[in-house]
This record gives sequence, structure tokens and C-alpha cells, in this order.
Amino acid sequence: MTASSPASTERRNDWRLFLRLWPYIREQRRLLWVPFILLLPLSIANALQPILIGQAISLIRQEPVAWFLRDRTLQGGLNLLVLILLVTVALRLALDGWQSYQVQKVGQRITANIRNDLFAHVTALAVRFFDRTPVGKLITRLTSDVDALGDVFSTGAVGIISDLFSIGVLAIAMLLLQWQLALMLMAMLVPITWLIVYFQQQYRKENYRAREKLSDLNAALQENIAGINVVQIFQRERYNSELFRATNQQYIRAIDKTIFYDSAVSATLEWIALVAIAGVLWLGGLLVFKEAITFGTLASFIIFAQRLFDPLRQFADKFTSIQAGFTAVERITDLFNVPVEIRDPEREGAPQPMAPVEQVEPSLASEIRFRDVWFSYKSDEYVLKNLDFTIRPGEKVALVGPTGAGKSSIIRLLCRLYDVSRGEILLDGVNIRDLPQAELRQRMAVILQDGFLFAGDVKSNITLGESYSMTAVQTAAEQTNVASFIEQLPQGYNTMLRERGTNLSGGQKQLLAFARAAIRDPGILILDEATANLDVGTEALIQEALENLLEHRTAIIIAHRLSTIRNVDRILVLKQGVLVEQGNHEELLAQGGLYASLYKLQMLET
Repeated sequence: MTASSPASTERRNDWRLFLRLWPYIREQRRLLWVPFILLLPLSIANALQPILIGQAISLIRQEPVAWFLRDRTLQGGLNLLVLILLVTVALRLALDGWQSYQVQKVGQRITANIRNDLFAHVTALAVRFFDRTPVGKLITRLTSDVDALGDVFSTGAVGIISDLFSIGVLAIAMLLLQWQLALMLMAMLVPITWLIVYFQQQYRKENYRAREKLSDLNAALQENIAGINVVQIFQRERYNSELFRATNQQYIRAIDKTIFYDSAVSATLEWIALVAIAGVLWLGGLLVFKEAITFGTLASFIIFAQRLFDPLRQFADKFTSIQAGFTAVERITDLFNVPVEIRDPEREGAPQPMAPVEQVEPSLASEIRFRDVWFSYKSDEYVLKNLDFTIRPGEKVALVGPTGAGKSSIIRLLCRLYDVSRGEILLDGVNIRDLPQAELRQRMAVILQDGFLFAGDVKSNITLGESYSMTAVQTAAEQTNVASFIEQLPQGYNTMLRERGTNLSGGQKQLLAFARAAIRDPGILILDEATANLDVGTEALIQEALENLLEHRTAIIIAHRLSTIRNVDRILVLKQGVLVEQGNHEELLAQGGLYASLYKLQMLET
């Protein structure tokens, strides 16, 4: 994943970023009506308060007052003004809280929907993407960036519209009250708005850099936690701490710059607000001296000067959230724009729902054909070259070769974790690109050397979210001779496993992988060093179960211990991605080639 540079980020159109979010906003349009409807009464109440206070001062000083106060006594007029003022205060208190609740509610829903879609998109990406992307950076985008985007909705977007609407209502009220003072205050909005926009643009650049540094920080943290055993065994604590400290310092420096520009906006607003009040006092004093306005009107405009810059100050604060949110949108959009390389074929008509797992007929052994297959992880650096072989239905085939020969790459291509660079892979005569991924992977089961376990109970780690019954789970465990091990756990099949199954040994985790494969009754079984972590006694038990499991199934076996594959039907020998030999154990020994050399070398080691 290639992050956009700050320069290209600056050029990116904010409107296009907004359009990227529009589908999520449109989903919540019903809930958004309430906050927008409340803008009018809230803004009118805000604009009325300075006028009411000015009228009270004019009434006390016996100056000309509004029509609804002319025939009233001083006490009666003040009582009416206080009552109206209390109504506006109560209205703002009630409606402002309701509006804030509705806005944040909408913001959280939008954020949750974006997070769900982003997670679904990331998990649909090809393994090639994860090969080049640190996990910590992905976590930052799924958590920190999405949270920053949530702030746009919960405190920013609707709040900015509210502030702009409030400034508009205040401007109209001031113009109706006294146009000269109103124009002077509004003229001050032009330079201050320009300054705010300038500072926010600088803030956005630095905020993008800061988030990149935060991604690096999280990537370093995740890497050290995942590799804590190596860190401690090789005494890398101090060295890694220095590396982390350097990355952390870069992040702090980037954050300092965002704080500078954010503070510059606040300081500028405080200064301009004082200038505005001073300007009102100067011009208003001249107008009072000339008897063009009343003292009460001057008092109203002093409050207007404060009120006018309050929404602008809030606007600036929210604008900071908006800019941080747009930075997050850019980074999230970069992730959304990563193409899903491995896609299902497009078919006419609506997709047919899959049958429940226990109603699916047991899979039949399949034929696998690699036809002129070339594959590279990097451009023009092929790890598999011109592979052409067929594995017949029910045949047991072993893949053998030195490290880096391409054995695991063949398995990844067959499972379609990657797509071939050239050539094609056929399953029962059908190109696997023409099969839905769910169907393809349902027809095979893979047992890896390091079986990954999720946090949860033993049963869920065997079913992996499918709706298998408890009876099916127990039957699969018994078929693979792992039931006794599971029943010895504290709560049996309900025993809770920690993340990555750290409360089990490596061999125990591997045993669960066999039950996980057996319950799916696959037509193709793939074993990648599947018994490497097992002790001799347990391996003998599993080998017995494997013999039953492999019956009537096509099997591909990767094993570095050549003694374990002597009885397979055929052995494919690979060297630097090329198929150099094939045949059964005796035939390959008689040829005296690479396989014979590897076998004799292992026999000497034993």
C-alpha cells in the first residue's frame, strides 16, 4: 500500500472526499433532519439575547425602545424582557443538548458502518497486500483514522453548518438593528476567515505527516510484541527500545507542528475578538455622541461582537476536527482504493444461497491440473516456472525440494490466495478463476505446520463459524484421534483459548487443525509439514488417523522428512521453481538425481 505524499494530499479535492462519504451520510438522512430543523430556533434564540439586553439598558436609561415595550412601566418592561430572555436561555439549553445527542448518534452510526466496510474490504484483499503492509499500519487505519473520521460527524460537520447558520442569523439581526456597526463587524470576518483557512491548510499537511508517524509507531509496537520471544532471547530490549524511542520522537515532532497551527488559530481569534469589541466601542461611541444610536444599541453590539466570534471560534475548533477527519478520509480512501485482486467470477442472475454445511454432500476426490504455470511475488522474479503436471483423483502426491523451491507457493496458488502470473490451474477441468472462492475452498482443507487459533473455545476453533453440530465436532475429533486430548482439557470442548492459543502447546494446536480439516470432509487434503510439531507417540496416533482421512481423497503433502512420504503414489521434486523430477520413492532413488541426494543426506543425518 503506497501512502499519498503530503503534496498530492494538498491537491486532492475536498469535495471529492466528501462525495466518498456521501453514501454513508445518505443512509442516515432521516436522523439528520432533526439537527438541521433545530438550527433555526437555536440561532434565533442566540441572536435575540443581545437585543433583549440592549432593550433592557435602553428602558432603564429611558431611551427609545421597541414597540412591545413603549406603553409599559419600567418594572413591567423589565419583567417582560427577563421572561423572554429566560425563555431563549431555556430553549437553547433544551434544544442544544438534543441536537448534540442526535448529531453524535448519527456520527457513531456512520463511523460504525465505515469501520465495518473497511474491515470487510481489508479481509477480502489478496495475501500479496499483507505481504507488503505492516499490521500496525492497518490497525491505525481501522481504529485511529476511523475514530478521527467519527469526530467529523459527531462534533464537526453538522456543527460547522450550525455555526455558519448562526453567523448568518446574527448578521441579519445586526443589519436590522444598525447597519454601520454591522458592516464593520462583518468586514472583520473576511481577514480572520482567510487566516483560519490558511492555518488549517498547514495543520492538515502536518496532521497527515503525524498520522503516518503514528502508523510507523504502531507498526513498531506490533512487531515487537509479536516477536517478544526473539527480542528477549537475543537481548534486543535496549536496542529495540532505542529504535522505538526514535520513532516516537519523530511522532512527537510531527504532533508539535499540528499543535502550533491549532494554537495559532485560537490566538488569532482571541486577538481579533478584542479588536472587534474595541472597534464597536470606538464607532459606537461616536454614533452615541452624535445621538445616531442609543446606549442600549451600543450595548447590544458589544455582545454581538462577542457572539459573532463565538461561532467562528467554535467553527475553527471544529474545522480542526474536519481537517483531521479529511486526513483520515484520505488515508482510509487509499485503503479502499486498493483493488481486490482475487475476485469471484461474475455470473448472471442472483447468487444462489449456499446450503447449510451439514447438508452438503461429502466432497469427491478431484483432479488437479497445473498447465504451464508461472508465478512471481515480484515482477519478473519468478518463483515457479513453466509448471505442468496433473494430480489424478484420489492420488497422493508429495512435493519435495530444497528451501525456496516453490512448494508452499504451489499450495497458495491452488487455494487461490494468489493468482498465477501465467498459465492456469484446473480443478476437474475447470479453471479455478471460474469458481467462486467459497466453493473452491470448501472443496479442500489445508493443515499447516503452524496452526493458527483464534481467541474462543475449542469447539469454535474447529467449526470456524460454520453451523456444525456438537455431534459433528466430536465425530471429527474421534476420526482424527484427537478427542482424548480435547477431553483432557479443563472444560473439554468449551475450554477457552487465549489469543493464538498460547495456553496450548505447539503440538496441541496442531492436533486441533486435524479435527478442523476432518469436519469439512474435503475432496482435497493439503498437508504442509502437518506433523512437524508432534512428538513420536502423538505422530503415530495421527498417522493412523491420516490413513483413514486420506482414503478416497486427492492429497498433496509437503514434508521435509522424506521418510514420511515413502508410501505416496508420486513425488514431485522441485528446484528453484522448476519441476525437475517425478516418480515414486523407488523410481527417484534409482534415478540418482536431486531426490536421491536429498534422501541420502537425510539418512546420513539420522
